[in-house]
Amino acid sequence: MAIASFPTTVLDCPDAEALAAFYAAMLGWKVEASPGWADIKADYGACISFQEVDDYTPPKWPAQEVPQQMHIDLMVDDLDAGEAAVLELGATKHEHQPGTTFRVFLDPAGHPFCLCVQ
Repeated sequence: MAIASFPTTVLDCPDAEALAAFYAAMLGWKVEASPGWADIKADYGACISFQEVDDYTPPKWPAQEVPQQMHIDLMVDDLDAGEAAVLELGATKHEHQPGTTFRVFLDPAGHPFCLCVQ
């Protein structure tokens, strides 16, 4: 028997509502925001949450001075089209690209995320 249900990933950031809007636009999910916190939710129940923190410091990937502690992989049909779309939303393509079936980007708060093809 499960102890819990509906897990969510929570990202620290300087502006919860702004970062939620970035991911919601990319995934087509709905934003629910309150002071210092925002959730984005899919119609089928999946959720990603965003928490504002004072003195936020973004990770410095791939270096480890300020390590990433997690990242999100998002599946796309076409890497070039996906790249163009996330750049338009405000992502930055990272200079370090270690693979050919995925691309690494930074969200507006500096968290690494990948667009991947299967």
